[in-house]
Amino acid sequence: MLFAISIAVQAQKHVLTYKIFDEINNATWIATQGAFRQAETDNADCVIIHLNTYGGEVVYADSIRTRILNAKQPVYVFIDNNAASAGSLISIACDSIYMRKGGNIGAASVVNQTGEKMPDKYQSYMRSTMRSTAEAHGKRSDDTTRWLRDPHIAEAMVDEFITIENVVDSGRILTFTADEAIANGFCEGKMESIEEVAHRVAGADCIITEYRPTAVDNVKGVLGGTFFRSILILIIIGGIYFELQTPGLGVPSIAAIIAALLYFVPLFIDGLADSWEIWLFVIGVLLLVAEIFVIPGFGIAGISGIVCMVLGLAFSVLNNDGLDFSMVDNGLILRTIFFITLTLVVAFVGVLLASHYLFNTERAKTSVVVLQADQMGYVGTDTTANSLIGTEGEALTDLRPSGKILVDGQMLDAISDGNFIEKGSKIQIKSATESQAVVSKV
Repeated sequence: MLFAISIAVQAQKHVLTYKIFDEINNATWIATQGAFRQAETDNADCVIIHLNTYGGEVVYADSIRTRILNAKQPVYVFIDNNAASAGSLISIACDSIYMRKGGNIGAASVVNQTGEKMPDKYQSYMRSTMRSTAEAHGKRSDDTTRWLRDPHIAEAMVDEFITIENVVDSGRILTFTADEAIANGFCEGKMESIEEVAHRVAGADCIITEYRPTAVDNVKGVLGGTFFRSILILIIIGGIYFELQTPGLGVPSIAAIIAALLYFVPLFIDGLADSWEIWLFVIGVLLLVAEIFVIPGFGIAGISGIVCMVLGLAFSVLNNDGLDFSMVDNGLILRTIFFITLTLVVAFVGVLLASHYLFNTERAKTSVVVLQADQMGYVGTDTTANSLIGTEGEALTDLRPSGKILVDGQMLDAISDGNFIEKGSKIQIKSATESQAVVSKV
């Protein structure tokens, strides 16, 4: 009798479920990794994704898709209303798809944050990804000439110019209802709950466990998100720029260091960022500083510094093994480098505009309280440079970009308007900040 009970207990299958109810982003990817780690630790017989999403970032959807396709146990998805855009890619990667009555799957074209459709090169990559994901499930066992999931139909969820007889007309991006998905092989059946799906795939007596991300995972999801990383890059670039404007360890450099730590530390803990990638970024910063303060002009060191910074920031978010990028999709590498480069350019332009707004506008000048020697006895910022705008003088030191100048017999702190100025060069004061003259070479 005891032996029979033991066999019955062992026969129970373990199902692990987890939810994707929000936008597909870094937090979703972290939750997916945690869920599959727990499934392997607990020897779960299968994983069921409880999905309801309008989509999100393709880069993370692609990572989730790859993790599902490489899973050791079967992976099923229960579409609880919506599997749009990136959600449809994740669903097609699963071994079986189940949908609630009234659910939808499809509309996987790539759009930007405003909902505007992206150029065709992005659509082309998504079309290929949808095709290959459908093809990964192979042909029907009862008909080796037909795909289990038709890649052409998967592609039509991205491209409105694809026409499939009795499925979709040209000019419409394909979206299936539950019944349409069943009729075309993109859904195995309609279900009303995650428990019903679990009982269908693992038996009525199965053990169901739900994976929930920890508080640490949620924090990591925010810190590693694309938007937050973009803000950190902005702070890093801004801190470096403003520190170079006023050399000496101060608030800008401290802000840049903190932002760099917040960028790299979560990635390092997750095993994405290796020490060499962090050092690559640091070397890039040092080369850029050397170009500005040591090497006249802007040449090999400066360009190399920018390249090292971009690659350090980009490689740290990719799942490469040292210098081995064979497990990382080439398209993902290019998109990541493009995104980091674009973010750096936007950050640099933003910093230049902020610098001009803060230090070279009448609003900034009138908004700063300047204490002068008066009846109160206070002495504040030297405003001599303001009275000398337009006056010519001589550079007493190299300006890379800060240094000293001599104008009308007075030695002043100065900063170049962007170009390196050698010692002894004739200069002219173009404008002035609260503490420095802004000069250009005559």
